[in-house]
Amino acid sequence: MIPENKKKKSNPLGDGPKLPKFNIYWIYGLIALSLLSARFFQTAPDVSTLSHNEFVKIMASGDVEKFVKVENKKVVHFYIKPDSIQKEFYVQKFKTKLSKEKVKGNYLFEYKVDSWDSFNKEVEEIYTKYAVVNIPDSKTDTESDWFGPIANTIISIGLMVVVWVLLMRKMGGGAGGSGGGPGGIFNVGKSKATLFEKGGTKVNITFADVAGLEEAKEEVMEIVDFLKQPKKYTALGGKIPKGALLIGPPGTGKTLLAKAMAGEAQVPFFSLSGSDFVEMFVGVGASRVRDLFKQAREKAPCIIFIDEIDAIGRARGKNAMMSNDERENTLNQLLVEMDGFGGDTGIIILAATNRPDVLDAALLRPGRFDRQISIDRPDVKGREEIFKVHLGPIKVSESLDVHKLAEQTPGFAGADIANVCNEAALIAARKGKTGVEMIDFQDAIDRVIGGLEKKNKIISKEEKEVIAYHEAGHAICGWFLEHAYPLLKVTIVPRGTAALGYAQYTPKEQYLYTIEQLTDQMCMTLGGRAAEQIFFGRISTGASNDLQQITKMAYSMVTTYGMNDKIGNVSFYDPSQENTFQKPFSEETGKIIDEEVRKMIDAAYHRTLDLLTTKKEQVETVAKALLSREVLHKSDVEELIGDRPFEEKKILDETPATTKLDSNEQFAPAETTVVQANDTVIEATDAAEKPNEA
Repeated sequence: MIPENKKKKSNPLGDGPKLPKFNIYWIYGLIALSLLSARFFQTAPDVSTLSHNEFVKIMASGDVEKFVKVENKKVVHFYIKPDSIQKEFYVQKFKTKLSKEKVKGNYLFEYKVDSWDSFNKEVEEIYTKYAVVNIPDSKTDTESDWFGPIANTIISIGLMVVVWVLLMRKMGGGAGGSGGGPGGIFNVGKSKATLFEKGGTKVNITFADVAGLEEAKEEVMEIVDFLKQPKKYTALGGKIPKGALLIGPPGTGKTLLAKAMAGEAQVPFFSLSGSDFVEMFVGVGASRVRDLFKQAREKAPCIIFIDEIDAIGRARGKNAMMSNDERENTLNQLLVEMDGFGGDTGIIILAATNRPDVLDAALLRPGRFDRQISIDRPDVKGREEIFKVHLGPIKVSESLDVHKLAEQTPGFAGADIANVCNEAALIAARKGKTGVEMIDFQDAIDRVIGGLEKKNKIISKEEKEVIAYHEAGHAICGWFLEHAYPLLKVTIVPRGTAALGYAQYTPKEQYLYTIEQLTDQMCMTLGGRAAEQIFFGRISTGASNDLQQITKMAYSMVTTYGMNDKIGNVSFYDPSQENTFQKPFSEETGKIIDEEVRKMIDAAYHRTLDLLTTKKEQVETVAKALLSREVLHKSDVEELIGDRPFEEKKILDETPATTKLDSNEQFAPAETTVVQANDTVIEATDAAEKPNEA
């Protein structure tokens, strides 16, 4: 109930329509319109140019009251007597009936002359020849013609200024400076940073909204503490860090962490994107960098956050053909401002990127970005905390197991988990439930992994049988191979644009992979094609993406991880040279690599054929069950063919061992692999950071 003193007072005349905001550019438009009107629509008396015969006729008639010779224009203006204006000649000349009041004081006719001597002589001849009695008055005059050229000049300049201002507003953006004021021609070089400070614009996100990033949060909170209590750290001789770089895959929470920092910090916080510096005009990027740091010095101590810094921070001189001098000038100015001759105190730079490998080395050195904070995809404990944050506003059932959800979503980043929670709520609402249950979250995970379910997709009986045996081959290989991921679910329900079925596994939380593990994963991926070969004696196009996956896997084992005896302990992968066309090995070595990869894949395929031939009865059992039920879970498979012969290690709640591969060098098969009937392998996220996809 609204308190009495808080109720909105009603207007007895009604609130009425909201008036539009006044725009000063309407004044400029009215001025321009007035100039145009004065130039092109100025009022003038009705004038008709006389021919020579008409000139002689009216002069001889005695109807001319007076005429004025305009010497500078070489024309004569004739004023007709009011009593004579109603004559037939004048009425026909003007095609209308003229009144005396209308023509009083105005000239009606104009006659052009060649020379004044000939005109004067001709007038005297007319007077003599026609015996004109009422000789009109004659007067000599001049007319100023200054308004026309001046008006043309003013209008031209005004139109150019209006067009230029509109162009600058379009190119320069709508915000100028930190205050977000109106942009325009004079603000094109101003910084577009948004300022968050006490008493001004605020952010409603805090560190409580950030879960699963405990180490990164500590680093960021310490940076804020540096600015609040600098003496605490400088008392021992230490220096406040100049900057910190947030590094991690998309969706892991880099920008979210920066938003929380803006919400928690008690110091001014400038936020902008790397692309905000880039402009089509030369020198604008460097000018905006200078203006940004000028504003920051006035607000110091403060924090500057640059999102997607790789837009301006890419390494210089890597590709001369695609070089951009303007971008390099912007980067040079940023380097100087961050750690130049005149060092700044009290300004900390925070930046985020998912492509640290393309950044310039000068940008990453200590003194500019002293700290590089890695934000990886969360482990099972981190995912559980993230689920709890996103489940806060959602009505869930009491039986929901958050820990189980975390175990079923390996490789999911924070953005993926937020998407799963939202999809689960929508699915439950669609079914008319009062709370979101576990089955709704499982359906949401399936939708995120494989796409929208399409039960009404028309598939022939023969194709459906091939799909069932294909997926059964994957499932049986994963069931009886020691190092394969444990099976979670297998289905032949079509999903997405191309998935005709898939087998979902529960990957292990691990960072290091052995040859045996990768070989088993390769065999499991080849299980679908091998099953088609065994049961139908032919193969289909359903294994196209499976072949892509094992080819990438085999080449990585041979060329990157030194897992081949003939090639040896050699790695040909260089992340800094990924865009070059030159191979880091000879043609002879390349030929050997191709041969070894082919041998590795052939050996895995024959091993898979032998395994499925031995387990042919189990494959047929699972395939027939899929044809009748369409979806089989792990418990269903256990009822059909018995328990898995290998003990499954429980996923640890603790963080894995500290020894791990670099995220850009780590190879892992799809963490939550979805094998489709057309052999498309979908990863739950972009989690599997493969070297050739870095």
